[in-house]
Amino acid sequence: MDHPKLTPRQQQILDLIQSAISRTGAPPTRAEIASTLGFKSANASEEHLKALARKGVIELVSGTSRGIRLCVDTVRSINAARGNVFALPLTAMQPLLLPLVGRVAAGSPILAQEHIDQTYSVEASMFAHKPDYLLKVRGMSMRDAGILDGDLLAVQSTHEARNGQIVVARLGDDVTVKRLRRTGSQIELLPENPDYPVIQVNPEEPFAIEGLAVGLIRNSAHM
Repeated sequence: MDHPKLTPRQQQILDLIQSAISRTGAPPTRAEIASTLGFKSANASEEHLKALARKGVIELVSGTSRGIRLCVDTVRSINAARGNVFALPLTAMQPLLLPLVGRVAAGSPILAQEHIDQTYSVEASMFAHKPDYLLKVRGMSMRDAGILDGDLLAVQSTHEARNGQIVVARLGDDVTVKRLRRTGSQIELLPENPDYPVIQVNPEEPFAIEGLAVGLIRNSAHM
């Protein structure tokens, strides 16, 4: 089978993408490509990625900063022609089956069967860390973080989070997506939209971190 001819720079970028997926399970961001290869801006990375996409080596997925998928058969043929044996981890190529969680009833587990609207098949390589479920975003409180009403937030189940991370938190009877801020013993949940108030967590109020945002699938209506 004929394989597309790549320029030395395109081959360099392809090698970088393969290396990142092999090492971390996720492709690099445009900014990471620019930083590694010494480009002046992420726009230069984008132009090279578009050229690779036109040659059928990769697919570009909109709505996520790591939206690069390898076209595996094409990449293998290029590597074989160069005498390379580049083993990508199977998990980076296999789709993830993730439940989509809709509204969560008060006091019940997020992944309770009655909350699951459907199951999505998504590329594992879209995420730096493996998510456990998708949560449908409601409202615009995280607008300035690029998280919009109707988007699907990829969430990794965990009860631990660092200061400044975007979390799925349970506060009383509500489940909300906010940025976590801890100051001493005080916990605050910060919106990313000035039209919404900061939530001060009352020590007497039931509070738990349910998960960590690890990616986003954009609602096509926002594209």
